[in-house]
Amino acid sequence: MPRTASIHRATTETDIRLRINLDGKGKARVSTGIRFFDHMLELFARHGAFDLDLRVRGDLDVDQHHTVEDTGIALGDAVRKALGSKRGILRAGYFLMPMDETLAAAAVDLSGRPYCVCNVKVGAKRVGDFQTELVEDFFLGFAQSARANVHLRALYGRSSHHQIEAVFKAFARALRFAVAKDKRLRNVLPSTKGLL
Repeated sequence: MPRTASIHRATTETDIRLRINLDGKGKARVSTGIRFFDHMLELFARHGAFDLDLRVRGDLDVDQHHTVEDTGIALGDAVRKALGSKRGILRAGYFLMPMDETLAAAAVDLSGRPYCVCNVKVGAKRVGDFQTELVEDFFLGFAQSARANVHLRALYGRSSHHQIEAVFKAFARALRFAVAKDKRLRNVLPSTKGLL
């Protein structure tokens, strides 16, 4: 059975409808009102091999912050729900992603304990229509609601666009590995504590 989840998250600031299939083919239908952010979420789906259907209406007349952070929260919640008991998953994953002159690293552990370290310092305040300072807010929201450790770093690079894109791709591929099923341990919870 495919591991799927649907989320409807409505606040006074955002209205988010999200559906994810962790065992998908990398198909994405995304609309957040921020085109560069849409692009990052589309490549997240492709590189993670997740099917993602996402519609966000946010108070962009105020700022992009609520839209970006709440999307991270909704995505993390959906991933956690789609995983169910977490039995048989690999649990942790990491990836190094080169993109031309840029190199990014991501590590994810679906440990049940939220923590986020986001070391992505880019020179530009905006890439396209996107406020670059919100990269960290997105991943922090994801880590908290997915109850995951998320560590991200843009190791080097000249282009702010490339640095952010490489981080999203590395994160997608690290998460893809973490949620993958381990056939040898298909009914085993990947923790000696007996709880994730």
